[in-house]
Amino acid sequence: MSMRLAGVHPWCFSPQRPRAQLADERRRTMNKQQLASKIWESANKMRSKIEANEYKDYILGFIFYKFLSDKEERQLRADGMTEKELAEFAALSESDADAVHYCQDKLGYFIAYDNLFSTWLKKDEAKTFAVSNVQDALTAFERLVGANYKPVFDKIFDTLQLGLRKLGESTGAQTKAVAALLQLIKDIPMDGRQDYDVLGFIYEYLISNFAANAGKKAGEFYTPHEVSVMMSEIIAHHLQGREEIQIYDPTSGSGSLLINIGKCVAKYMGNGDRIKYYAQELKENTYNLTRMNLVMRGIIPSNIVTRNGDTLEDDWPYFDESDPVGTYDPLYVDAVVSNPPYSQNWNPANKESDPRYKSYGLAPKGKADYAFLLHDL
Repeated sequence: MSMRLAGVHPWCFSPQRPRAQLADERRRTMNKQQLASKIWESANKMRSKIEANEYKDYILGFIFYKFLSDKEERQLRADGMTEKELAEFAALSESDADAVHYCQDKLGYFIAYDNLFSTWLKKDEAKTFAVSNVQDALTAFERLVGANYKPVFDKIFDTLQLGLRKLGESTGAQTKAVAALLQLIKDIPMDGRQDYDVLGFIYEYLISNFAANAGKKAGEFYTPHEVSVMMSEIIAHHLQGREEIQIYDPTSGSGSLLINIGKCVAKYMGNGDRIKYYAQELKENTYNLTRMNLVMRGIIPSNIVTRNGDTLEDDWPYFDESDPVGTYDPLYVDAVVSNPPYSQNWNPANKESDPRYKSYGLAPKGKADYAFLLHDL
């Protein structure tokens, strides 16, 4: 499929709004609480297959894939596809090198027509959808990420891909479970700023419910919104007047604290594209969520620098491990913020020479709260 990029053709609908468009409008009127409650109801139905806490990894993984899929469709339409090209859209595949390179340059990734979320819905309606469609699509996505975008998207769907088998003992059972998730997720709008807020709300809502059911406090798993906003306003006030900033969260979780700080700072700067986000997270599934959330908030990929690592054991990697001398580049940031896991175990053995601690003192053996504070300093 060759795309004509010069000029823009408006994407028009017929005067009589189709049923799908009316359904979209109804979905946009669904408030956050209604949407989150619907997802929690779905989580309860899935409990016979997976642990409630694992459910968020599936639901958020599929939400992110839908976001990327819908974004590609909007990009192609906005860039002036002719009516003929729109008719040929179903033939869009990775064998079309021009289309692949165009999407990779514009978006950082390429999704073939057969692997789009909207195509999955059509297959489900036609009773031809299978869980293998998702497996093939996620494998293809990994293969077709643009070279410059690998750090942002590399292995971002591993948690979802590896967990699909947990949704049922047979492929038929897995297909049925995934199809139910697709029908649920299609109710989440992905074409405006509203869905960014919805994603954060859904995450916190689910986490709160998981924590309550486990007899724990939700604050152990994410930074409560009110606290996050207060911290963000304090940081933004101190950083006002700077033309560009770098912020770092060594225990990034969902990435919400970084995102809130970025929003607050952008009010003073007037341009959010001059904010660079550094994040480190120990748990792989949560690390993937950090990246998903940053991308969905519209942060440009070149401003997203993340690492899956143990903050207590390793400071930010300011060199390439294959050439530590030649690539030495200390990281200096304007603000460090974190909500570390409370009372994590900590052993200071062999940490005396660690540059993070030798000038500030070494936290005693036991709980890691003070060690995290010293690390941040």
